Amino acid sequence: MEGDSVTLNSGVQTNQQDRVRWYFNDTRIAQINRDQSKICTDVQCNEDTERFRDRLKLDHQTGSLTIMNITNTDSGVYKLKISSGSSDSENIFNVTVHDVPGSGLSSGAVAGIVVGVLLVFAG
Repeated sequence: MEGDSVTLNSGVQTNQQDRVRWYFNDTRIAQINRDQSKICTDVQCNEDTERFRDRLKLDHQTGSLTIMNITNTDSGVYKLKISSGSSDSENIFNVTVHDVPGSGLSSGAVAGIVVGVLLVFAG
């Protein structure tokens, strides 16, 4: 059911030298700077977007992103970019939220099942 949470796991442990940036359909929605001097989500990162207002949680140790109170309009491409010294990595998450009546699965559970991940590393 709508209203559940889904977490997009980075699969890494970040450190203070890492810069973590999350994008939704190419709009930055969350960021942690290397020295953690700037940590932002949604409208704090980009004044023109309020679609996730107060519904994003960014894990400072892993860089994982939790979307709370998920809705069908949260379906789309989420991109995680991690910059660490001389190397960059990129994870792409394709999230589709379905309301499946009578399945016994909430929309958050279905979103967790259909999250696809593509890892790209550049040196």
